[in-house]
Amino acid sequence: MEEAALGVNQEHLERESQRRACCIVGANVLDPARLSEEDLVASYKGQGGVERGSRFLKDPLFLASSAFVKKPERIAALGFLMVVCLLVHRLAEQRLRKRPAESGRSIPNQVGKPTTNPTIRWVFQFFEGIDVLRVRSSAGYSQHVLHLRAVHEQVLRLLGPPYQKLYDVPI
Repeated sequence: MEEAALGVNQEHLERESQRRACCIVGANVLDPARLSEEDLVASYKGQGGVERGSRFLKDPLFLASSAFVKKPERIAALGFLMVVCLLVHRLAEQRLRKRPAESGRSIPNQVGKPTTNPTIRWVFQFFEGIDVLRVRSSAGYSQHVLHLRAVHEQVLRLLGPPYQKLYDVPI
């Protein structure tokens, strides 16, 4: 009967774990004085926020898939329009999240629980069904906001005076 010894090749183990721990990140800034390895990795890991922010472009409610264009200049225009939409979407969400954090107040989320970190998509859906009725008479125009509840006014107050004015909410 033969005996065998079992052991760990530590050098091979360390070399293999170093190899598996590596990933390739491409960059066009190669000067470490301008962009350190740590900053490069942090920037790479931060792309998830951009991906989450742009997923609304694929949402069926956005209706981007219904646009069919053939000409390169129209494709470029549609791409530019989507980037502008993404920018407006992101700025609105940033403002929406900044105000509750600064004031310590919250708004209800989809299930009615308070949150200080709402998504702008939720707020857009939350405001669906609110109508503005403009009535013309001999005295001029009058505006009436229909279906606006106290919780909507709460959100508008968090957003600030410009938004309150749009919906005739007292400042």
